[in-house]
Amino acid sequence: MISLNKYNQKRNFNTTAEPESVIKKSITELVFVVQKHAASHLHYDFRMEMDGVLKSWVIPKGPSMNPVDKRLAIMVEDHPYDYKDFEGIIPDGNYGAGTVMIWDNGTYTLADQEGADNVEKKLKSDFEKGHLSFILNGKKLKGEFALVELNTKDENTWLLIKKNDQFACNDDVLQEDKSVISNLTLENLESFENLKN
Repeated sequence: MISLNKYNQKRNFNTTAEPESVIKKSITELVFVVQKHAASHLHYDFRMEMDGVLKSWVIPKGPSMNPVDKRLAIMVEDHPYDYKDFEGIIPDGNYGAGTVMIWDNGTYTLADQEGADNVEKKLKSDFEKGHLSFILNGKKLKGEFALVELNTKDENTWLLIKKNDQFACNDDVLQEDKSVISNLTLENLESFENLKN
């Protein structure tokens, strides 16, 4: 069974607006979100719905649309489904303190659904094997990607790789730096949130 215990242990919900842990599922298509997170170090959090939670990876350099780039993706604790909508400031003194922006979001499907009568079961199986292939339908990230677990001493180390398809390109997608929800940059969002408080 999926556990959100680690997520809960790291957070004080009296002092952060992050959503509390509830296991939920999309009614139709599976969702993903990429959050740009200015914590102690700027990074991107890639999260994809699986089995009622968001499986989560920290991508220090951010995702790429170039198949040549193999982005390090460090798996972290599962996040609750409602985290897909979280944008704002995690106050000082809390785990991950800093500004969180929804850089991209959308839905995803298995890259190879042939013979997968149960998509969730196939996803879980592929995840446990350490190799996920999926198609993102986001505002910025589109097409086929793979998450591949590395056999290293460091646990939870994966690579996020763009597959060579019609969406692959050399353009730096990170230059598209506004939130897909608020249309604000990270800096603008931080200023806006501070004005509210």
